[in-house]
Amino acid sequence: MKRTLLSWLLGAALLPIGALPVTANAAGGQWLQHRDQQPALNSASFVVANHRTGEVLSERNADRVMPIASITKLMTAMVVLDAGLRLNETLTIGDADVDRLKGTGSRLALGTRLSRAQMLHLALMSSENRAASALARHYPGGRRAFIEAMNAKARMLGMWNTRFHDSTGLTPRNVSTAHDLAKMVAAASSYPLIRQYSTDEQSLVNAGKRQLHYRNSNRLVREGLWDLNVSKTGYIREAGRCLVMETKVRHEPVIMVLLNADTTDARIADAKRVKSWLESSGRVSLAATQGVFSGQ
Repeated sequence: MKRTLLSWLLGAALLPIGALPVTANAAGGQWLQHRDQQPALNSASFVVANHRTGEVLSERNADRVMPIASITKLMTAMVVLDAGLRLNETLTIGDADVDRLKGTGSRLALGTRLSRAQMLHLALMSSENRAASALARHYPGGRRAFIEAMNAKARMLGMWNTRFHDSTGLTPRNVSTAHDLAKMVAAASSYPLIRQYSTDEQSLVNAGKRQLHYRNSNRLVREGLWDLNVSKTGYIREAGRCLVMETKVRHEPVIMVLLNADTTDARIADAKRVKSWLESSGRVSLAATQGVFSGQ
């Protein structure tokens, strides 16, 4: 028995990873999970997992409940897409979408009209808060129904330590754990539009008489050196700098959840340390065998 993302998704009881020291790799050999050989990261909490096999490769403080900032927007996107709403429907930025909690700005002026698809694109790629707010406000039943759907989706995914109170992540009341967010990234990776929108490098948006240039909030996407399937950044003061991704390392799909780093540079450095550690430690198998997440 080993700790896997699949058993999280099923809500199964798990043994602590420290009690599972030996795991067979695809070639039939064995390697030890030496916890003292984990990568030294700045992030206060993290999980690294092989999405194909479900193996947790490294973790620290992974059950600590903490604010998740704009990582929230992955759930926002799933709820929008699950509802089957028309992506070409025009949504309008209104006064209710202005951030009066944190006072953050936006280039989407009041009255800006964009399609639901464009709002979703900006929310995922550039973490545009007014776009994420408008998506919730234009949901059947309004914002309250949207938040209920977010929390229902979290329960369906077995994210038992997760609570949502808005669609943007601006409130520190949106909380989760690294373990729960690994489940959310795994689920989000099955949505083609989330994969596309969250990893687009940039986009030009016609907003009335203006053309706005948006870039991905994840520097690793903009650098173009990583094979990324899902990406989302997050920041509010209470959450620190957060980053979740699904990427390829030695041809294997790896989920990284990095929470509460001190700076943007620190969270990027953490991701690069994890990748280097996986490549040099042999933790990620090169064998193309069938795993519990095959086909995703």
